[in-house]
Amino acid sequence: MGKPRRKFSEEFKREALARAREEGRTLSQVARELDLRPDLLRRWKAELEPAPEEEATGPLSPAEEVRRLRREVRRLKQERDFLKKAAAFFAQPGR
Repeated sequence: MGKPRRKFSEEFKREALARAREEGRTLSQVARELDLRPDLLRRWKAELEPAPEEEATGPLSPAEEVRRLRREVRRLKQERDFLKKAAAFFAQPGR
């Protein structure tokens, strides 16, 4: 049987993230010190810290909006191409 599941307070999570941010260390380094998995700290960061787009207040300038939309289009094209390849793979006979 494995270890019992540990529960962490929101304060502990925020302090662990602050430790990495303020001391300029990676999440992996902090995770090792706290005997945690690095992916756990990454998940806490995604949950507790707003994304850069959410921090911005007010409307974006036209140039910033164009850059954001171009990034989104590039990401969507990558997703589309991946899905096309996956569909072709699974459509092969014998699958």
